[in-house]
Amino acid sequence: MVDGLWTSEEIRQATGGRLQGAAFVAGGVSIDTRTVEAGDLFVALAGVRDGHEFIPQALGKGAVAALASRPCDGSAVLVEDTLKALEMLGKAARLRATDARRGAVTGSVGKTSVTQAIRAGLLRAGRAHSSVKSYNNHIGVPLTLARMPRDTERAVFEIGMNHADEIAPLVKMVRPHAVCITTVGPVHIENFPDGEAGVAKAKAEIFEGLEPGGVAVLNADDAWFDFLAGEARNAGATIRTFGTRAGVDARLLDFQARAGGAELQANLDGDTVSFPILQSGFHWGPNSLAVLLMLEALAVGRDDAMASLAGFQPLDGRGAEREIALKGGRFTLIDESYNANPISMAAAAASLGARKTTGRRIVALTDMLELGPDAPRFHAQLASPLEKAGVDLVFLAGPLMKSLWDALPPTRRGGYAETAAELAPQVVRAAEPGDVVMVKGSNGSKASVVAAALIALDSGSQGAG
Repeated sequence: MVDGLWTSEEIRQATGGRLQGAAFVAGGVSIDTRTVEAGDLFVALAGVRDGHEFIPQALGKGAVAALASRPCDGSAVLVEDTLKALEMLGKAARLRATDARRGAVTGSVGKTSVTQAIRAGLLRAGRAHSSVKSYNNHIGVPLTLARMPRDTERAVFEIGMNHADEIAPLVKMVRPHAVCITTVGPVHIENFPDGEAGVAKAKAEIFEGLEPGGVAVLNADDAWFDFLAGEARNAGATIRTFGTRAGVDARLLDFQARAGGAELQANLDGDTVSFPILQSGFHWGPNSLAVLLMLEALAVGRDDAMASLAGFQPLDGRGAEREIALKGGRFTLIDESYNANPISMAAAAASLGARKTTGRRIVALTDMLELGPDAPRFHAQLASPLEKAGVDLVFLAGPLMKSLWDALPPTRRGGYAETAAELAPQVVRAAEPGDVVMVKGSNGSKASVVAAALIALDSGSQGAG
């Protein structure tokens, strides 16, 4: 067996390219000189800048060769189109990993965290492969496939979209044995003339690449469940359901949040089970059940699946908690700064409301993006879940959050600013020992700036997540 991920001859055959220079063996595949490692194949993709400009830098950092569309320094496989060649390399990786059971995850909320939680379970069960970060688009999916070792036993891929007809070609590359749609909601809705219905149709594209007899894991609590289940049946899928209502395959019975996590009780195919998780947000109740059903479909035993969930740490910016030390005590930071939409905002507020605290519940929110012309209404409607959660102070940044500011009662208004950078000092001044402070917003509206300012207050504590 070849000692490495790809030989130059395998790359040439997979892509239909021709070898320039000496033969080589690549141990990895990279598209970014900032993260390229010794032994990698560097793929020169077109972008804001032409990737061919970075080939010398990649070689200087130890890349063994390039996948390029024109002659260049060093060894290379030359092809007509480097993105198409990356897709072909990904397909070749899938075909040669003959024992690999593959899963794919999409959804308006939670797909990255659910994918990574599934990955944790796959790693306990054997040789596993998965998406890294949020590599879920037309580049990230074939790149993840191209990085898959030939002896992989199980793999999971995150698949995202901003428009219709983006998921179908990606899932046809992956050809999963099991797929999961976490939920459907008004995310990227500005790109869909028919609103959420368009989002639901786009998410249902994931069934188009499902292997014959494959499993579709669906959220029975979702407003679009009946539509998605119909589409899954039309694709010949075996449907497995999760949620809080009676009659589902994995039903959440109880969710008890506590500092740094929660205790779950669920009914799994008639068996009542209890297990802890390290996430305190209620949405992690249903999410955990989705993970368990996906792991089952990918031939991971229940004991390994629950043990992996019990040890799965919240991802940075997606619910990670940290105790911040101040003079006189500590407050808890819940960092949800990576992303936000109306569904996840309401869920985060409800989870905060369920937290027991000796201090105040404080939120710092920045704009939710890509919501189209109804964006001001979506923002203003957050006033209700914040009230139900008993939030004491609300700090807001961004022009869209001004709609929520106007909808709040004066007693709940903590502070408003045009930008996250201007809001951060206000939140820093407000935080006191005993408080629970949640920061949430779309990545593009820079909620992470507020979270970073709060972390900088820390006088010596260690993160809990």
